[in-house]
Amino acid sequence: MSPLSFISLAEDTGLILPIGLWVLESACAKLKQWEKHPNRQTFKMAINVSSRQFRQPNYVSEVEEVLKKSGVNPALLKFELTESLVLEDSVGSIEKMYELKKLGVTFSMDDFGTGYSSLSYLTQLPLSQLKIDKSFIDNIPGEKNNEMVTRTIIAMGEGMEINVIAEGVETQVQKEFLLANGCQFFQGYLFSRPLPDEELEAFLDENGKLS
Repeated sequence: MSPLSFISLAEDTGLILPIGLWVLESACAKLKQWEKHPNRQTFKMAINVSSRQFRQPNYVSEVEEVLKKSGVNPALLKFELTESLVLEDSVGSIEKMYELKKLGVTFSMDDFGTGYSSLSYLTQLPLSQLKIDKSFIDNIPGEKNNEMVTRTIIAMGEGMEINVIAEGVETQVQKEFLLANGCQFFQGYLFSRPLPDEELEAFLDENGKLS
């Protein structure tokens, strides 16, 4: 089942709430394991947060409780939020993000460029990373509008001192275009497909410079 179908079903049924809590607890447990590994101590774990999770009145306290129980360094935990999630209630989202930031976690804006962002609200968000949506990466180089949007996002991130990562990088040509335009971080099949836990750790051992 595709993630789009699965997540939509989980949202509609409310199962996204226990699933989201399990993901958070599992991520913290894995980070705690990695603390003991000299090559993985500084690795960060990014998890997606759904709108329904984020809108829970007790979400901040839930995150705080998991962090305390796990004893993990919260700076190694990154929450990925979509533009649409934040735009649903920009004032409330900003307030909650700052509450979570006080706990030590960081934030990444997922699928950036697809949600008709307003720069006025973007400058108020405590972001450490912007993720260029895959739809812009698919047709570069070659598609002029996508090239322009990609360059703009990279330049914006640099100006705001926010890391920019390109999603859906599948070819060396795409990577070279992005590098030439100042993007230093990538995610996509060019590097690896999604891997189960044990295979991921073996992959990390073989490719120690990747994180």
